[in-house]
Amino acid sequence: MAKNTIKISANVVDTARPSVAGAKERPGWHALRTIAARITTPLLPDDYLKLANPLWSARELRGRVLEVRRETVDSATLVIKPGWGFSFNYEPGQYVGIGVLVDGRWRWRSYSLTSSPVHGADPAAASKWGGRTITITVKAMPEGFLSTHLVGGVEPGTVVRLAAPQGNFVMPDPAPASVLFLTAGSGITPVMSMLRTLAKRNQLGDIVHVHSAPTESDVMFGAELAALHDAHPGYRLQVRTTRTEGRLDLSKLDDVVPDWRQRQTWACGPEAMLNDASQTWAAEGVEVNLHLERFAASRAAAHGAGGVVTFERSGKTVSVDGATSLMDAGEDAGIRMPFGCRMGICQSCVVSLVDGHVRDLRTGAEHEPGTRVQTCVSAASGDCTLDV
Repeated sequence: MAKNTIKISANVVDTARPSVAGAKERPGWHALRTIAARITTPLLPDDYLKLANPLWSARELRGRVLEVRRETVDSATLVIKPGWGFSFNYEPGQYVGIGVLVDGRWRWRSYSLTSSPVHGADPAAASKWGGRTITITVKAMPEGFLSTHLVGGVEPGTVVRLAAPQGNFVMPDPAPASVLFLTAGSGITPVMSMLRTLAKRNQLGDIVHVHSAPTESDVMFGAELAALHDAHPGYRLQVRTTRTEGRLDLSKLDDVVPDWRQRQTWACGPEAMLNDASQTWAAEGVEVNLHLERFAASRAAAHGAGGVVTFERSGKTVSVDGATSLMDAGEDAGIRMPFGCRMGICQSCVVSLVDGHVRDLRTGAEHEPGTRVQTCVSAASGDCTLDV
């Protein structure tokens, strides 16, 4: 899934000189930093610069939350000003990793960018803060500690850690001649980046957008979507309120979008909707036209016994049950685990299994010592040791 693989190493030795974030994007500044590093040894220029401005850190990508803007009763848009090294050359539809310090621990999750790379922000943020910002829009989930904190608890001015944008659920340039967006709930978020980008590029042509939400008040970006519908004749928005109309039956999609088989389709929403879409498009032999974005991985029932996980290079151990992913276990222990999509697709979280056995949470398959495992979808099956 990932287009730009993220490599984030565990912080094992604090005195080791880190790789510099953004060095390739800004070689001139990197050369100046290299010269300054010779003068400031054994410290780094970064150690002085971040005292003046935390966003000038070269050790890692950082950002500052400028604004938290409520979208619906349980969702909010975060406007973030990225620091030195962040590249705005992302593609509409990609996601970004964000780390937030909560109760003394860094909590990491990935969220779709809702801003457009064309102008660097959503329209409201651009008019207020300028173009060099990004936005993510988060829906608070009952089981999601960080999502709840971001929607209701994070304060403007908070400095967060960032990971480079990635993902292949993207809109090409130029856009296809005819498009269908099929979204539900927070599945609108990556498509919002696409819509804003298409509008900026004057490519809002033949687009049908079917969006489902419990009620009209639950529609994220409702006013902006309606404005796009009114301003662009080619963009046809159909909002389905599931509490009164029920869920969209894809077997009756012909009644809603008669030419859906000929359209390039981007679908994002609940797992059941995406599974139905996969089956429907495959049955018609047009699965090549379907692009899916999944926010969660399907997991098998937990049968593993769990055990003691040793993170060899970090020198830490933690006891976990058979349902807790190795990534969650490491992050709970304060280790900066490599991560990407967090759902077993992008391969950014892969590490070596030094000893013991781990179980794939999706399939139940066990992995033996010497293999490389995806920590976001693997759990301990007895005591094990990871090269992290």
